[in-house]
Amino acid sequence: MELVNICPLFPDWVLFNFVIPALVIWDVAWKGVALWKSARNGHLAWFICILVFNTVGILPIFYIFGFSKKKASA
Repeated sequence: MELVNICPLFPDWVLFNFVIPALVIWDVAWKGVALWKSARNGHLAWFICILVFNTVGILPIFYIFGFSKKKASA
């Protein structure tokens, strides 16, 4: 069985040795920060969504810069 190149921009060896591991590291880093912030802020729904969905860092970045700010106490 021969592997099919899923991304014609990169040869197979570049894709499997550099691109995919880089995306995994990128996603794990952003996901870790977002999960930590959502747990500290008590945002259970965000925590579950970030944990379940793999969006290559897009959802965690969206949460960190858009929704993770604590509201000022009155």
